[in-house]
Amino acid sequence: MKKVKKGDLVSLIDKNNNAYLIDTAQSTDHFKKVGVFNPAELIDKTYGSTFTVGNKNFYVFPASLYDKLKALKRKAQIILPKDASHIIIHCNITPGKKVLEAGIGSGSLTTVLACIVGSEGKVFSYEKRQDFIEHALNNLKQAHIQDIVTIKQKDVTEGIEEKNLDAIILDIPNPWDAVKHAWDALAPGGILCTYSPLISQVEDTYGEIHKHPFISLYTFETLQREIIVKEQGTRPSFDMLGHTGYLTFARKILPVK
Repeated sequence: MKKVKKGDLVSLIDKNNNAYLIDTAQSTDHFKKVGVFNPAELIDKTYGSTFTVGNKNFYVFPASLYDKLKALKRKAQIILPKDASHIIIHCNITPGKKVLEAGIGSGSLTTVLACIVGSEGKVFSYEKRQDFIEHALNNLKQAHIQDIVTIKQKDVTEGIEEKNLDAIILDIPNPWDAVKHAWDALAPGGILCTYSPLISQVEDTYGEIHKHPFISLYTFETLQREIIVKEQGTRPSFDMLGHTGYLTFARKILPVK
């Protein structure tokens, strides 16, 4: 059975299913909502077993992508897993790909992108606000993925330095102002994605996309509702994760000569 090694990023899961990320290379410290202990005590523990800190019991697991997202500290509204998963699939993001996002926020989508492209890929992130950059970078370091990401304090509507990108995701208020730069930076067949809370933003983005050589243009939103399963019966939750944003996708082609 797999055991914890020094340098592993471990997820401690409490009885309420809360995840706490622990770097086993750290020294003795007070870990918020966990307690004071030396992470080296986790080394050689079997994954799936329990670990006790004070009077609290935790399950020990390798840190999953979902654990990393749950442990992420928020400063700005994040792109949630229900939307991030569609971005991965519809942008054809796989290991080794080169991807650019604009609008790092708290680093939620950045974390997903970095975990998917892996060490052979690269994520470039453009963000205008230094405070967002600093906050997101701390989250990336906590998730052990900072080496995969290059963050630039830049306005994507003023241009994109990287070329032959496999995908570009725009999470900014005015994505239409970056469409031309996105087309220039994408490799042929590369995919542009925009995330917009308002349908008026989608309409303006469509207008600009139609001016450039793109095909396969479409937009949708994803709604999510949990199903409550109990001995007495099963029903949909009264609470629903409804509208968050509209996802628009388009694929670059070369101009017809």
